[in-house]
Amino acid sequence: MPVVIVGAAIVRDGQLLAQQRAWPADHAGQWELPGGRVEDGESDEVALARECLEELDVAVTVGGRVGDDVPLPKGKVLRIYAASLVSPGDEPRAVEHKDVRWITAADLDDLDWLPADRILLPALHTLLASP
Repeated sequence: MPVVIVGAAIVRDGQLLAQQRAWPADHAGQWELPGGRVEDGESDEVALARECLEELDVAVTVGGRVGDDVPLPKGKVLRIYAASLVSPGDEPRAVEHKDVRWITAADLDDLDWLPADRILLPALHTLLASP
């Protein structure tokens, strides 16, 4: 069973939330979707809700899958889910990251994404284009 890393494609008012890494040094400044490792005994959805609370200080509702699994080094896989804020007026904050930013579909390709997240850009464009 591969180690699963889950990520949240949080959309609000047609914009996607991205977060900028502060570490490690070789990835500092690059952008990614919020998320993290699924721990033993957790479902993907529970892990993603926990990670968003830890990283962004917001509660999310986890929806359906976005794109396919992305293979990561050391046998891990990245799995992205659509998500929305439980309280739409809440403002995510960068608890563990350098910055967070709401971006439009037009801005999606302009960020310096981590390689694994960059693979998901077509699926993220589709997500942002859906009603």
